[in-house]
Amino acid sequence: MNENQRRVVLYGDSLILAGVRAGLESHPDLQVLFLDPSQEKPLDAVRAFCPATFVFDLAAVAPDFQLSLLQEPGLLLVGVDAEAHQALVWSGREEAAEVAADLMDLIDERESSQRRKSDAAEQLEI
Repeated sequence: MNENQRRVVLYGDSLILAGVRAGLESHPDLQVLFLDPSQEKPLDAVRAFCPATFVFDLAAVAPDFQLSLLQEPGLLLVGVDAEAHQALVWSGREEAAEVAADLMDLIDERESSQRRKSDAAEQLEI
């Protein structure tokens, strides 16, 4: 991974995530990794990957695991609902995500927002 790439971890074994993976891998500024859902300690594995974004199939992830992920600082959580053709971003906002480009827009939006906050904080320190 080069320093300009953002790490995205996909979790689940659905066909929809396979499609998301294929779409996101075409973006050179992303490193897309897959976490096997049969992993014994998935939260430890997520922490080891240090992702910027965690994308998972809403139908396949237990609520307690989702809640644990919410406590990870700076992690953008995106739950994909194949039936509704939506991605639920864990800011509480729903977005239509019918193609990987829609998901890429969500990731870019989050990155831009974090950069603006960081720039504002640096300006206050001057």
